Amino acid sequence: MKKILILCMTFICILSGCRKTDSVQNTEQKTGYKQVSMEEGLDLMKEDSGYILLDVRRTDEFEEGHIPKAINIPNESIGTEEIAQLPDKNQTIYVYCRSGNRSKQASQKLVDLGYTNVIEFGGIIDYSGEIEKGRQ
Repeated sequence: MKKILILCMTFICILSGCRKTDSVQNTEQKTGYKQVSMEEGLDLMKEDSGYILLDVRRTDEFEEGHIPKAINIPNESIGTEEIAQLPDKNQTIYVYCRSGNRSKQASQKLVDLGYTNVIEFGGIIDYSGEIEKGRQ
């Protein structure tokens, strides 16, 4: 009886360990987009090419200062219609906002529109690099 109990407990421990995945995988499975930190996103961009850097804040916020090479499509303008500035639904799109809330909303909207490689990496408040001002 003791052996069966030990085997059952071992089996349960193994199964519960198998269910755990890192938070990035959990987020991607639930939402369809990958969520990383600002630092991780910037590191990924260094190794990537041909991506789009998408700032989803309001236009006035974008003009006050944004990450260089970013384009601006406000979260509020992303809906159910195709987005002319984002014609390739398989292209990698790095999405950020001010704090991370709107970028999560926008990332989910993009996934719902059929974009397949969306990476949400938080808010510009966590960015310590160079800032560009003005329009895109």
